[in-house]
Amino acid sequence: MAAGAIPMAYQTTPSSPDWLNKGDNAWQMTSATLVGLQSMPGLVILYGSIVKKKWAINSAFMALYAFAAVWICWVVWAYNMSFGDRLLPFWGKARPALGQSFLVAQSELTATAIRYHNGSAEAPMLKPMYPVATMVYFQCMFASITIIILAGSLLGRMNIKAWMAFVPLWITFSYTVCAFSLWGGGFLFQWGVIDYSGGYVIHLSSGIAGLTAAYWVGPRSASDRERFPPNNILLVLAGAGLLWLGWTGFNGGDPYSANIDSSMAVLNTHICASTSLLVWTILDVFFFGKPSVIGAVQGMITGLRIDDTLGVFHTHAVAGFLGGATTGLFAEPILCSLFLSIPDSKGAFYGGPGGSQFGKQIAGALFVTAWNIVITSIICVIISLILPLRIADQELLIGDDAVHGEEAYAIWAEGELNDMTHHNESTHSGVSVGVTQNV
Repeated sequence: MAAGAIPMAYQTTPSSPDWLNKGDNAWQMTSATLVGLQSMPGLVILYGSIVKKKWAINSAFMALYAFAAVWICWVVWAYNMSFGDRLLPFWGKARPALGQSFLVAQSELTATAIRYHNGSAEAPMLKPMYPVATMVYFQCMFASITIIILAGSLLGRMNIKAWMAFVPLWITFSYTVCAFSLWGGGFLFQWGVIDYSGGYVIHLSSGIAGLTAAYWVGPRSASDRERFPPNNILLVLAGAGLLWLGWTGFNGGDPYSANIDSSMAVLNTHICASTSLLVWTILDVFFFGKPSVIGAVQGMITGLRIDDTLGVFHTHAVAGFLGGATTGLFAEPILCSLFLSIPDSKGAFYGGPGGSQFGKQIAGALFVTAWNIVITSIICVIISLILPLRIADQELLIGDDAVHGEEAYAIWAEGELNDMTHHNESTHSGVSVGVTQNV
């Protein structure tokens, strides 16, 4: 190669335009894949393992179905409702994200430009240095994991057909509104509410919606509420491990660039996860005399009037609210400048205009909470007019075999021996069904 010549990899070509930053593009696609692994197989494995054996297939399939359904909704209409041109202060215009010319162009979050009252520019539109196709992929993984987290509130009793209808409706009328309002340039974004990595859009939203949907669906069977042993603790750990490592892309990809902010986010993510696990384990030893694997991973809620199967409300909604609210207090100015569009953003503890940030954070949380309660309730009521939300009582006693005609294992797990009594001749033929053999 002649001296001074530009290497082929860095020459401007139709597949490598001058606006493309290959490092950012590679990191963003890697981050998207890591987030995707959190859902599939991460939560598919975790859900299928942390429930009773009789609900293993149903729980895993709820997650797998949601992952596939969100993909279709996302590229046909939901991406642009979340990150496209403004339709309303809280909603983007629905249109497909499938056209070739659209996907190969530089990514633009068209509603994110911020202007002063006199019309002059305060912050430019966000234009990451990679194609729209990469942004569609990355944001689809966030939408997928949100609805799959929500599913954790409904395991062990929601009618699978009702769930199949619920997923596209909730993504369309709840997730897109929160995503556009906080990330896509909507009124909360313009106002300066901070949501770095989904504390509101993903965690608060899924936790509130999960609890609301659980109210409308109703509780599990009495026997399941009293005793709900996981069917495979080792696979629970495997699913949890995929979740943990997946957070590298979840938080590391949110700056939309392979920059300093990304590095700080990845490091802090693993420090926080490690600290939380160790504190929980130490508290288990202190109060109960032994460390509990399920206690650290599962975090189930018992005794609530609303049956939230995996404790999604306290794990995600409460944590998301507290994280977002305290951001209004502790958001550090230099770190804010690395990520936020609005200049001079900072928490109340740093004085000056930062004093209003806490109020903004609370207001943002209240909007997300109220919207999810109302919209999730409406969706559940509409579905209930067409399909039962809850599995029939007799099928609740049997589980996967009644709902899917399949069983997770060919033998009974120790924790499920008592369920043999439910498999009488009227409900269980004793012949092979699907790829499993009934016992």
